[in-house]
Amino acid sequence: MKIVLNGEPKALSSNLSIQQLLDQLSIPAGRVACEVNLKIIKRGLYPETVLQDGDTVEIIQAIGGG
Repeated sequence: MKIVLNGEPKALSSNLSIQQLLDQLSIPAGRVACEVNLKIIKRGLYPETVLQDGDTVEIIQAIGGG
């Protein structure tokens, strides 16, 4: 399965949920916003939102600084 992740092609071994993708990338879900095909996905729906071949995914991380 192939998706576009943050503008770059990415091959996945199978259909993953957003939560599984974040886990695979070692990104804590509490500090990101995810968009699939230009639609923002609510954090509570990450485990049940399954990515499909050809999806475009944007993951935006909150970064603090001072």
